[in-house]
Amino acid sequence: MKIYQHKVLHLQDLDHLDLKFVPDVFFLFASPTFIGTEEFVSKLACKFEDAILIGCSTAGEILGNEVLDSTIALTAVKFEKTKLRIEEVDLVACNLDSYEAGKAISSKLIGPDLRHIFVLSDGLIVNGAELVKGLHADLDKSVSITGGLAGDCSNFENTLVISGNKVASKKIVALGLYGPELSIGFASKGGWDSFGIERLVTKSTNNVLYELDGQPALELYKSFLGDMAKDLPGSGLLFPLSMRDEDNQIPVVRTILSVDEKNGSLTFAGNIPQGSYVRLMKANIDRIIGGAEQSAITAKNSTEDQHQLAFLISCVGRRLVMKQLVEEEVEAVNEVFGNDIYTTGFYSYGEIAPFDKFSPCTLHNQTMTITTFSE
Repeated sequence: MKIYQHKVLHLQDLDHLDLKFVPDVFFLFASPTFIGTEEFVSKLACKFEDAILIGCSTAGEILGNEVLDSTIALTAVKFEKTKLRIEEVDLVACNLDSYEAGKAISSKLIGPDLRHIFVLSDGLIVNGAELVKGLHADLDKSVSITGGLAGDCSNFENTLVISGNKVASKKIVALGLYGPELSIGFASKGGWDSFGIERLVTKSTNNVLYELDGQPALELYKSFLGDMAKDLPGSGLLFPLSMRDEDNQIPVVRTILSVDEKNGSLTFAGNIPQGSYVRLMKANIDRIIGGAEQSAITAKNSTEDQHQLAFLISCVGRRLVMKQLVEEEVEAVNEVFGNDIYTTGFYSYGEIAPFDKFSPCTLHNQTMTITTFSE
């Protein structure tokens, strides 16, 4: 596997890429504030006509030990034996819900020697939990899935997906990786602390929460936030919910995407099933960094092969909590893997991965999710 990385600061950087090989794929994680993303992607696709382009907008770009803003984190990869295929779904044009969209993508990618699906999705209109269920619906259990939901700084206004020579919202794109020579590692860990009493979800529809213990959910949630309630939904990233139900024996974390004052409801990145139980969570910076380190240890130990490329997808809420210390979680990951690995990724609105190699894939929030590739 050959790998090249570049921190793109300006549109003109396209003329300064120093590639020594012809890449199979470009992974592009782009800040919403980068000037000229569409033009850069279009020209890059034109310059490397046979390469796949896949990526998304971010709440911060990761390249090496750095957490960046207003850049495009570019990683070019040439696989020795692994074959690639890209598929996308336009949620509006195809009029599909998240489950059907996931099912449509995986059905297109199913084929001999499919080992892994790396998926990137619009971060605002997609129910990530239903997307994962759809992706899994017709797949063999031997096929692993990881990825994340695109970010938009912490604005929650518009997220973008890069697929081929196009940059667009309301899309899902996935890369299928095929061949027995590919080795994949993955893990997802958090580090947040639960507090307060556990509350029963008494009214919800998919990822929209209406009532907790028979009380209006938004009103109750605001009472916990105090003065910070006026900054919703952004402030909700600092106080996610830990949720457990019959499908999730290990509690998963859910963060808010939007609030509806009229209906008194909260919309989350993944399902909050009626009859499930939730607790509030709060941050401890040392434990968050420790969670990132543990994720790296689990991913590293999930395969005996030498890891060559790592994708770090971490939640925007973690970045808001850690502020200027945010690079410490990236450094903690890289210290586990050592110097012989290339690292990239982004801060997201949701992370997709199993907890470890013994767990099913699911949607996470507030985690550091890691995927590694090697041949």
